[in-house]
Amino acid sequence: MAREPSYHSVCRWTFHSGKGGFVPADAVPEWGADLLDTPACVELVAREIKPRLPGHIRLGMEFHYDYEVDEGNAEAVADALSALGIYLALFTPGAHRHFAYGGISSLDAGERKAAEEFGERALELAYGPLRKAWHPEPLLAPSLVLWNGSWGYDLASVAVADIYRNLKESVAGLCRREGEMGGEMYVAIEPKPNEGHPAMLLPTVASAILFWKKLGEEFGVTLARKGINKEFGHSEMVGLDLVYDTVEEVDNGMLVHMHVNGQGYNDGVILGGPGKFDIDHGARVNGMNVAVAGLARRAGYARWKGHDMQPRPYDDRERAIDRVVRSILSWEACEMAAGEMDYTALMEYLSRRDTAKAEDLVREAVAAAWTHFKRMYGN
Repeated sequence: MAREPSYHSVCRWTFHSGKGGFVPADAVPEWGADLLDTPACVELVAREIKPRLPGHIRLGMEFHYDYEVDEGNAEAVADALSALGIYLALFTPGAHRHFAYGGISSLDAGERKAAEEFGERALELAYGPLRKAWHPEPLLAPSLVLWNGSWGYDLASVAVADIYRNLKESVAGLCRREGEMGGEMYVAIEPKPNEGHPAMLLPTVASAILFWKKLGEEFGVTLARKGINKEFGHSEMVGLDLVYDTVEEVDNGMLVHMHVNGQGYNDGVILGGPGKFDIDHGARVNGMNVAVAGLARRAGYARWKGHDMQPRPYDDRERAIDRVVRSILSWEACEMAAGEMDYTALMEYLSRRDTAKAEDLVREAVAAAWTHFKRMYGN
């Protein structure tokens, strides 16, 4: 029996020669900036990742403006996506590359204005030359993701309230502009507790949900197609429960995009987690992911599952590509296991306080997901 299509997106920023800093900058020399441009990256995904996936999986890609897609290459990127049957799943202003003093939240009026104009230019590309690469189904329109990487500060003062006010006004203005262009995109905030300032605005899912509610109340921003880009690893980094974060997102109707990566998962295998830097492991088969997949499934989430991940600093080209394939198949396996779980039995066990039996049921689901993964991966 044919499966319903499942939508996964691959991030352009995964394919680089190396992060540098404390780790090598030349681990994958074939992906140097002068050798692999963005249209060629689209071709790589179509040629080397797409054929390794089950036929029911549909692929999209995610890009930053302006260092991955800009006015100079947007037409070529859209042509490559359209020709290869890959869709624009996410577009985000890479403002953190340019604005070190708060961006659209800055108390420097000149920086704030420049950052606002930067976001508008990203919108114009999404609705302009990139428009032909959107999925034709309106519910699969791309997300405009606003990451809080430049919305921060390092001085404790009463001025933080003014920084927050600036953020509200600027995001409300961007939403109005997006509405004037058509209001077809999903606008999502991606919370993160750290990076790139000692203190961040909107560090958690709850703070981002509250922020959207305030924009609705104070500025009249319609909350349709507004919400959260759920980044699993960012919840883990601050020691929060990504399962409960999911409950809050779906309860408020604000799960609009997902980044199904992780930091460590506390699974006894992969290291990372609270207090660590942003490791960006791909998705793994584990109980947390089966639970989140089940919550998203019950909420009717059928949009893009993005794989915001980094190869390991010691990976060569083939192993880096393989990690993307593994991430997609791991999440797909967790979704399959979540759909097969006997929720009636789970609720019966929990209502009788038979939590050990409920745990057995969850472990069986994880085992089933691992079996699904191995079958799809081919081992």
